[in-house]
Amino acid sequence: MDRVEETKRESDKLEDGAGSKDGSLCGYDSLQHLLSANLEPHLFKEVSRLLLGLNCGRRLESIALPESAKAISSQHDFDLQAFCFGADKELLREPRVVRVGLIQNSISLPTTAPFSDQKRAIFQKLKPMIDAAGASGVNILCLQEAWMMPFAFCTREKRWCEFAEPVDGESTQYLQGYAQKYNMVIINPILERDVNHGETIWNTAVIIGNHGNIVGKHRKNHIPRVADFNESTYYMEGNSGHPVFETAYGKIAVNICYGRHHPLNWLAFGLNGAEIVFNPSATVGELSEPMWPIEVIFYAPNFNSCSQCLTYVIYISSSEFHFMLA
Repeated sequence: MDRVEETKRESDKLEDGAGSKDGSLCGYDSLQHLLSANLEPHLFKEVSRLLLGLNCGRRLESIALPESAKAISSQHDFDLQAFCFGADKELLREPRVVRVGLIQNSISLPTTAPFSDQKRAIFQKLKPMIDAAGASGVNILCLQEAWMMPFAFCTREKRWCEFAEPVDGESTQYLQGYAQKYNMVIINPILERDVNHGETIWNTAVIIGNHGNIVGKHRKNHIPRVADFNESTYYMEGNSGHPVFETAYGKIAVNICYGRHHPLNWLAFGLNGAEIVFNPSATVGELSEPMWPIEVIFYAPNFNSCSQCLTYVIYISSSEFHFMLA
């Protein structure tokens, strides 16, 4: 009875908007944590099945991480989780394992600090997370949308464009060393300044190869225009189409943030040969998380298999997939 009353109080708080002023759900940082803390284990398993579906008819499996990675996580106070997604075996191609890492980060300094200091602080914050990915044997690492700056695109303040940089700019150069060090492909979503075409601003993902080379880039091709949240203040829809990039670990594509709401976006990447499609986003749980299971179920028929966790969507084809989230 006490548990029922406590759950009811939490529900009332959520309806009243209490506990959400800091961006959390009644003090929990995700819907998954809220449900796991307030439901009996057998009920949580069933709710997870309904929300996330099954992977090849089985529940999602957790996988063990190296002690070195867990030590980095503990020392630097960030959450680290890992899961395994299987795929149906093909008749002609041998199965392979692809280990993917996804990082979701917050800013480190107040937005009133000098912009150069803010960017350097974010670089330092991500360093141990990237090291944990490397220690875990990650093959492809994807950072969040515009990870190198505060996500200020809802403010309509032009000054944030100072964070924009060329494709081969500071953020790319910073990550190229890690790509070489860990033999890792890195997806680097930045605010791009196209210095060769009038310094046009784009929302771009730069693909860095496992040798530190720049494989290519993709520009966000759907942007929100919802009340004051109008990203066209900063950049317009991209002009790069639906490219697929050949990497050492498979053919990958990047469907940036708002593009995930458009089914034909996913279909186009799949038709162009993508085996894994990443969806780097910068958003908050209470805004986007309720849509994730709906989008997964809706888009799944377009692909061999589809999964989603936090602000990233991954489409996996013909491979076993190890997933690490920092």
